[in-house]
Amino acid sequence: MALIVQKYGGTSVGDTERMKNVARRCIAAQKAGHDVVVVVSAMSGETNRLLKLVAQITDRPDEREQDVVVATGEQVSIGLVSMAIHAQGGKAVSFLGHQVRIVTDSTFSKARIKSIDAEPIRAALKQGKIVVVAGFQGVDETGSVTTLGRGGSDTTGVALAAALKADACEIYTDVDGVYTTDPNVCPAAKKLDRITYEEMLELASLGAKVLQIRSVEFAMKYKVPLWVKSSFTEDPGTLVCEEDASMEDVLVRGVAYDRNEAKITVVGVPDQPGAAAKLFGALDAKHIVVDLIVQNLSRDGRTDVTFTVAKSDFAKAHEVVKQAAQDVGATGVEVDDTIAKVSIVGVGMRNHSGVAARMFQTLSQEGINIQLISTSEIKTSCVIHTKYTELAVRALHTAFGLDAPPPVTATPTVSEVDALQGQKA
Repeated sequence: MALIVQKYGGTSVGDTERMKNVARRCIAAQKAGHDVVVVVSAMSGETNRLLKLVAQITDRPDEREQDVVVATGEQVSIGLVSMAIHAQGGKAVSFLGHQVRIVTDSTFSKARIKSIDAEPIRAALKQGKIVVVAGFQGVDETGSVTTLGRGGSDTTGVALAAALKADACEIYTDVDGVYTTDPNVCPAAKKLDRITYEEMLELASLGAKVLQIRSVEFAMKYKVPLWVKSSFTEDPGTLVCEEDASMEDVLVRGVAYDRNEAKITVVGVPDQPGAAAKLFGALDAKHIVVDLIVQNLSRDGRTDVTFTVAKSDFAKAHEVVKQAAQDVGATGVEVDDTIAKVSIVGVGMRNHSGVAARMFQTLSQEGINIQLISTSEIKTSCVIHTKYTELAVRALHTAFGLDAPPPVTATPTVSEVDALQGQKA
């Protein structure tokens, strides 16, 4: 008997028929001899609907109260899925975040999990029940409702798998695995059978929408075998796992892109100790995550500092930086929200030279100017103008040999050729 945690996203529970399908899958897993814990998201579109209601009240909502509102979507889902399991002859019990004590910090709308009390879940499993847990939500130390940010149900699923020492965590979504890039942008993208935790972590952080980055962090830290599957097919999906020697044979595993980027340049920063610390300390105080950072060479005792933030934090970051720039004696602030980041990722990059050069050459051949560059052992990222995003992704996908082979067509027989020629005649 294995303990399996299954997570179903919004599209998988988008209506009652899909919820019944989820119930069938859960019951089938239990009948196969497994203990089953199910994490569900809000119904597709429900979180956006709730956020629109918030926006109709105020354009600057209190984040604590906003979390109270948007967390209700998952409550509806767990109740309906549990009832669907009962209706099909199974036994189930639902739990909200506070009922299994998913304790987080108090960073509302993007809280981080600190601990989980798994005993209520274990007790229900011993009673032969399928346990249905609300994703995306928790409570802080004071009991206030918190949410984990977009895609937070992935993190709930993996964190529960880690707390329960589950044998596997299965993330069910509307795609049948992890692809070399977004198939909507590059039709030649192909599905991967396996990918390392590190590669998936980089892809998630660089814009790939398959898994939330913190869910991969949990999986990697606690060595949770993580499967990405479709809830609409029986495809085995993609396994996210530890690296083995054969995985280094692949130079680049995937191409990611992120249009949710904005660039801020602080002009004329005094080139002296502490200036950068004050700038980025002000951003950290507002919980604004900074991505790429580039500092120019000093001229006449001053330098320019350029960095990127998520577009969702752009307005707040701009206000914070304008004040911080004045405080450090900088001469101005420039902004640009028409950028995108394209990246290549692969553990094979550790042991091969010339990868970045090939990336730069490929973009150059397409007439794409590079504004910023960032590298690590297993990834290289370039900031470009957003209008070139799709062109860059397709060009890089081809340049690094990731295109799926064209479909094989059968050679026509002699009789088929004769018949075709007869039709033309």
